[in-house]
Amino acid sequence: MANVGLYRSNRQNIIAGVMGGIAERFGWNANLLRIIFFLVSIMSAAFPGILVYLILWLVIPKQVEVIDSDTPNYHRPIRTVNNNKTPL
Repeated sequence: MANVGLYRSNRQNIIAGVMGGIAERFGWNANLLRIIFFLVSIMSAAFPGILVYLILWLVIPKQVEVIDSDTPNYHRPIRTVNNNKTPL
């Protein structure tokens, strides 16, 4: 998906994907953004980090997963374990 608009990430989410979505949009490192947000919200009494995060969670839409429609019978792959192997 192209970096168009702001959305909550499906790939880089820890709580709601807010910081991951912001990082994906601007091409930043998500973990570094989380650390900076955490430090700023702890060190500053004027920056209520939890309240800002909750508002962003409500305002930013969730990223929509787009499945390529060119493959008609596409199913999500399922990871399986092969039990037919003999032990060494």
